[in-house]
Amino acid sequence: MTEGLPGTQCSRAGCRELAVWRVLWRNPRIHTEDRRKVWVACDEHVGYLREFLAARSFPVEVDALSEAGR
Repeated sequence: MTEGLPGTQCSRAGCRELAVWRVLWRNPRIHTEDRRKVWVACDEHVGYLREFLAARSFPVEVDALSEAGR
């Protein structure tokens, strides 16, 4: 398991685990290229959230959650 930031909870519905990943995405139909939304994810749900967004053809990036990226 990757180390997360205290008080940061996974964005997956119903999950209360510590988030350790940032999932950066945008809906190109409504967001300009410089705007990105951020979800945070635990180890268990990072793949699920990434695939959920990718299946909708949303540009998505995943990186480690850190104090600098919070």
